Amino acid sequence: MIKLGILGIGRIGKIHLENICTRIPGATLIAAMNPSEEGRKFAEKFNVPLVTSNAAEVIQHPEIDAVLICTPTNAHADYVVQLAKAGKAIFCEKPLDLSLEKVLSTLEVIKAVGVPLMLAFNQRMDPNFQEIKQCIVEGKIGKLHTIHIISRDPAPPPIAYIESSGGLFMDMTIHDFDMANYLVADEVEEVYAKGVNLIDPEIGKAGDIDTGYVLLTFKNQVTVLIESSRKAVYGYDQRLEVFGTKGMMKAENPLKTTNQFIDHTGVHLSQNLNFFIDRYAASYLLEVTAFIEALQQKKPMPIAGNDGLKAMLLAIAANKSMHEKRVVKMSELLQ
Repeated sequence: MIKLGILGIGRIGKIHLENICTRIPGATLIAAMNPSEEGRKFAEKFNVPLVTSNAAEVIQHPEIDAVLICTPTNAHADYVVQLAKAGKAIFCEKPLDLSLEKVLSTLEVIKAVGVPLMLAFNQRMDPNFQEIKQCIVEGKIGKLHTIHIISRDPAPPPIAYIESSGGLFMDMTIHDFDMANYLVADEVEEVYAKGVNLIDPEIGKAGDIDTGYVLLTFKNQVTVLIESSRKAVYGYDQRLEVFGTKGMMKAENPLKTTNQFIDHTGVHLSQNLNFFIDRYAASYLLEVTAFIEALQQKKPMPIAGNDGLKAMLLAIAANKSMHEKRVVKMSELLQ
């Protein structure tokens, strides 16, 4: 039985907390921290033994094996370092930090101490995307040629969030950068990106874009096209298509129901799911389950700190490409 703690009981923290307490038999949650009373009351509903506003009580708890970090981004790296020095295994929501320098220094601490670290790029765990990955590995699609990833939110976040998010490529498209790395399993050679404001001029005033396009060229000549948008009027839009010498495979959007209404105007399907909490409910459960199983079986983490670094570097390259209006070679970074 893996004994867990959790830091942060907001929107994502609540999902993980409830899953651990009700759906993951190999783990038990013995401590939870949240600054506000609302989050602490949520943990108390699940009879978590220690509920506190003091992170140190969780970090230094002698019985805890591993801790989930679900706090705002600006606290991630500091908590990772503190937990690593306390000898705890770590599950951290993405990203480690918005500063490349701080991410690199944090990963150096992890390497020096040697504790397990898993980053929560939960979309890898989606059963639909997992099936596509398996078909690629088994050679059913043949030699990969192209991948097309579409990621559109139902509505933009508040401007206050935009201002502190790191930008569309770092905040939103970073999941798609990780997915591209995961599916292609090679190194990106070149990045070309464009970004515009088509949805809300206030997003532009906040220094960000709301619509982005990125073309990744891998060393094995596979190309990945990623489309990102902050607003789709029809709901959350997450689709994926891979094309190779033996065929094509795609993952479509799951809908709210499988019902169809048919009349003289045609066939009418149900709506898209509302947002990521609905769309990726299964993957949130599966990623924490994978973290627990890796600890139990003493195996490498399925999504390591270096995976997060690779996705972050692609976001940095995409921003550089967009602002400088040119192709950016990945060799230009970290020189």
